[in-house]
Amino acid sequence: MMRLILTVSMFLFLAACQQAAVKDSTPVTDDFRVYDTEVFFDTTSLFGSSLNSDGSAVLVSSNETGIYNAFRVPVDGSPKTQLTNSTTDSIYAISWFPQDDRILYSADEGGNELNHLYVREMDGTIKDLTPGDELKANFLSWHDNDQQFYVASNERDPKFFDVYLYDTDHYTRQMVFKNEGGYDVSAISPDGRWLVVGRTNSNADSDLYLYDLEHAKQVAQHITKHDGDVQYRAYSFTPDSTQLIYGTNAHGEFNQAWRYDLKSQNHRPYYSADWDVSGVGFSDNGQYRVVAVNEDALTKLYITDLETGQPLQLPGLPQGNLRGVNFNENADTMVFYLAPDTSPANLYVHQVNTNRVTRLTQTGNPAIDENHLVSGEVRRFESFDGLQIPGILYKPKQAEQQKVPALIFIHGGPGGQSRIGYSPLIQNLVNHGYAIFMINNRGSSGYGKTFFHLDDRKHGDHDLKDVVYNKYYLQSLDWVDDDKIGVIGGSYGGYLTMAAMAFTDEFKVGINIFGVTNWVRTLKSIPPYWESFRKSLYDELGDPATDEERLHAISPVFFGHQVKSPVLIVQGANDPRVLKIESDDMVEAIRSGGTYVDYLVFDDEGHGFSKKNNQIAAAKKYLAFLDEYLK
Repeated sequence: MMRLILTVSMFLFLAACQQAAVKDSTPVTDDFRVYDTEVFFDTTSLFGSSLNSDGSAVLVSSNETGIYNAFRVPVDGSPKTQLTNSTTDSIYAISWFPQDDRILYSADEGGNELNHLYVREMDGTIKDLTPGDELKANFLSWHDNDQQFYVASNERDPKFFDVYLYDTDHYTRQMVFKNEGGYDVSAISPDGRWLVVGRTNSNADSDLYLYDLEHAKQVAQHITKHDGDVQYRAYSFTPDSTQLIYGTNAHGEFNQAWRYDLKSQNHRPYYSADWDVSGVGFSDNGQYRVVAVNEDALTKLYITDLETGQPLQLPGLPQGNLRGVNFNENADTMVFYLAPDTSPANLYVHQVNTNRVTRLTQTGNPAIDENHLVSGEVRRFESFDGLQIPGILYKPKQAEQQKVPALIFIHGGPGGQSRIGYSPLIQNLVNHGYAIFMINNRGSSGYGKTFFHLDDRKHGDHDLKDVVYNKYYLQSLDWVDDDKIGVIGGSYGGYLTMAAMAFTDEFKVGINIFGVTNWVRTLKSIPPYWESFRKSLYDELGDPATDEERLHAISPVFFGHQVKSPVLIVQGANDPRVLKIESDDMVEAIRSGGTYVDYLVFDDEGHGFSKKNNQIAAAKKYLAFLDEYLK
């Protein structure tokens, strides 16, 4: 298995999995047909790609049961086996044990984000390795002796995570790092000697520190001393535990990968591109390196054989995005996901140094013809101050015959990024005739540090103007109905949706999905385990102790009476980030002005919807609302 699994943060609407029939209708044109909402969510969403000790099977999480559970997927193509049977809370598979088929997985309760770490024993019994109330625990990594593993937990202090070393036989543990400095725990070297932690100084400045866990007196070694605002982030240690690979924007607009030699204490460049290098990982034996680069809202992976210096060639693959790369112990077997815009990701296995690539899963709904779906296209438009704003445009096939309504989709964050890739939510709306522009307004990640910081302390102003000018761009397209443009978004995107509806009269409808509406309350009530980057949030958005007046002025809840067009609000009752009361108050504020607002609450969800039935219910509600008030 790879000890580091590369992941990319993004705002996800997870696919649901329910068998459904195609809508009984004739094609609108010869090129496509309109499908029922359920069909788009009758897909299987997969993540995780840990290979077991003998390389015979992959551990994945799949939502094919309607909620995420762990599955064993044999690499020989034989049927998969379900390993867990949750019907209430999603199970997120992490890793096989290095020498047997026990598994580690994570789960919370009802979306409250208080994840515990569990082990499934060989006989199927389950043990909570991090019991207790009101704690959050995360798996960090395996020790290269295969007899121990590291876990971060905030059970001692809800604000910060300590590090514990567990043994694989009896799960006894010892604290190896007491986090009294308020650091972000980042990575541990495979030999267990070095711990790298981060400190957030501001939303533009951070540092890395090393601890020698074998030293009797642990002292932080500051390894990123610098002047000015520079950000540093640990990626991984090399498999031989001699170097730390980290990312920094000290040398330009974009993050580059650098290496720090633990013996000589020298820093050297390691990998750079014309975009952000977002991660670096290695096969356990050190032969292969995987580098992730965020290239204009699309993550590209570059896999190199370090023995020859040559890129690893993958034969006979269809077009698509590569992610989730993982190797077995000997690096002769590789698994990965491949997905285009028009299909969920599927799992593949490749026998290295051969021409054999085998597809292990069929995640798409066979009722859907992928030719009826639409791929996104990166577009840019000029905003109010001349700045070029990027985004991803989806043009419905109906637009070949008639003008269509459009939606501006705003990502979460602040600081997130809309990305190319399959989304059942987007495809469902586009298939039903709605154009989508997934805007990456100023303040989005992936376009350089200057672009990222352009909205600092300007939220609800400059970023909102980007959304308005996105509308003007859509109105310039001859296939868009310029009088039927709405806005939709989740989390921070839900905030900008409500800001657009309360502070402008530009949009015909708004769909707010668990969006912030009261910045004063939200910033005062952030979860305690966000303490290490509280200052970063305040630097970007404002400190409620000193900036309450401005935060009040940009909070839509206090101006709900100004909303003039219909709004749909959707919320998870257990959301720890955006409390349900935010949406409750927003609904009442809109109603006080006499404007129509619909409200959907899921009692068993948090900040995002992971259950099949809830995803389908939300998607149906979006479509019904839009068909009533926008089409």
